Amino acid sequence: MSESAINAGASKAHPSDWLPAAITAATDACTVTVTPEREVTVEVPTEHWVSVAKTLRDAPELRFTMLIDLCGVDYLTFGDSEWTTNRATGSGYSRGVQREVVVDESLEFDSERFAVVAHLLSIEHNVRVRLKAFTTNENPPRIGSLIDVWRSADWYEREAFDLFGIVFEGHPDLRRLLTDYGFIGHPFRKDFPLTGNVEVRYDARKGRVAYEPVSIEPRTLVPRVIREDNRYEDALREDHDG
Repeated sequence: MSESAINAGASKAHPSDWLPAAITAATDACTVTVTPEREVTVEVPTEHWVSVAKTLRDAPELRFTMLIDLCGVDYLTFGDSEWTTNRATGSGYSRGVQREVVVDESLEFDSERFAVVAHLLSIEHNVRVRLKAFTTNENPPRIGSLIDVWRSADWYEREAFDLFGIVFEGHPDLRRLLTDYGFIGHPFRKDFPLTGNVEVRYDARKGRVAYEPVSIEPRTLVPRVIREDNRYEDALREDHDG
């Protein structure tokens, strides 16, 4: 498809009508899908992450010269339901009340556990696209850095490293960005405790910041009754009357 034909179509059609064809014409190392909301997603194998990003930036019919955002994703427990909310309860529904913490200490993760997602903007063609790839399955998960494609990837990749533990190979300064010095773990991973592992306060007697075990008590953070009145739940009514 020629650039002139794409531009002519782009001026009349929604981007989801012509953008997938333009992307697949520029590179065959990806899979392009369109969501029901007509958002275009480009999914690439880990090894083609950087090369496809360069194609999206440099191809004249695409010209995605701006990286808007980049983030990590943890698909552990994806699709699992943690709350059962179709009946009343005496204890409430909350992951903060009781939740098994899964600690994966193996040398490998599931091949589709961690992913990196980037959102791109083509100013020239006024279109947006989502670029996605899963990381390697080793521990820690790895993927190539996009800092040589878009300089703005610098702090985004540091944030994803800090919060998810994803290593961006080729990044010149991959340090934690948001957590404190000496922080252990990666707080956006699904197996990280919601209350954290330690709490921090300033100890005036010691004249320094003190790290202590978490003192937060498990508690219910949502209403105890959802959808149905517990007065009509036999088991709960019997407990109350008894």
